[in-house]
Amino acid sequence: MFTPKYPTPDTAPPPATSPVVPLTPPAESSTPAVPAPGSSAAVPTASARPAVQLTPAGLITVAVGGTAVVLVVGTVLVSMLLAVALTGVSVAVCAVVLCLVLKDLRAHR
Repeated sequence: MFTPKYPTPDTAPPPATSPVVPLTPPAESSTPAVPAPGSSAAVPTASARPAVQLTPAGLITVAVGGTAVVLVVGTVLVSMLLAVALTGVSVAVCAVVLCLVLKDLRAHR
C-alpha cells in the first residue's frame, strides 16, 4: 500500500538521435532550400499523452487542497470585514460621546 508506483520510462529518442537538423548558413543562391518530398527530414510530432496525469488519489488531494485554500481565504476576509466593522462602530460611539460632552459643556456656560 505504501510502496511507490513508478511510471514506465519515456519512449522519447535519446539526444544523440534527435531529429533536429542543425542550422547551416544560407548559400549564395536566392532560392530557398526545400527538402525533397521523399527525404528523411521528419517533422517532430506532439506526444499523444496528456501533459498532466492525475490519479484518483491525486484528484482527491487537489480537491482537499482547494477546499482548504478557499476556507483559509474566506476566514481571512471575514476577519478583516469584522475588524473594519468593529472599528467603524467604535468610531461612531466615540463621536456620540464627544457630541454629548460638547453639548454638556455648552449648556453649563
